[in-house]
Amino acid sequence: MTRNQKTVTIKTIKECFETILSADKNDSHLAARRVSKLLYSAQCGRDEYQDIKNLVNDAPREYDKIVEEWRQEDFVVSISVIYYLHDKEAQPDFLFPWLFQLLQHSNGVIRYAAVRMICNEIGPLTVHIRFPGDKFILKGMLKSEQADSILYSLFVYLNGLLIALWQPKYKRYKYVDSLPASKYKSAQMVFARMREDCGADYISRFSRYMAD
Repeated sequence: MTRNQKTVTIKTIKECFETILSADKNDSHLAARRVSKLLYSAQCGRDEYQDIKNLVNDAPREYDKIVEEWRQEDFVVSISVIYYLHDKEAQPDFLFPWLFQLLQHSNGVIRYAAVRMICNEIGPLTVHIRFPGDKFILKGMLKSEQADSILYSLFVYLNGLLIALWQPKYKRYKYVDSLPASKYKSAQMVFARMREDCGADYISRFSRYMAD
């Protein structure tokens, strides 16, 4: 059986992750690339969506078992593809500690996947800020008090991380996009998205809370 024939036998996203976690480097890469193809294909049915929720919920535990950096990269990038489908009902921010860990990884691909996942959370968390009083859009969303609490925690963490990662050489860069690839840039990318979605008033309010 050739490698191409082997990938054809991977029919579900769950099988992709089993391959990523156990196969050799080449097959792991092929399985990681197949995740998005399966997600947006007609093959992805109701049962697989439950598998996806389970995969995301278990991601931190599975990630901790991975030794090879290339396998960590395949795993995290694949999780980032399906991340938006995870179950948010119980604890909307329960994956944040893991995502913050990834945000400080030495591998830029892993950091960028973490940036995408955190920014994916910021959107729903700021709906009440961007669409105040719109009952139709706010239906099913977190209560504003709960969302604000999560956003404030994120704000405090990012501030602390940016302080810890800052270096004098970053002074010469005016825009986040122009910063050299680094953990600092990754944290700034998340912070920029937060400023954009929250708006100046909310960011100022969070800053005052920190100062008190």
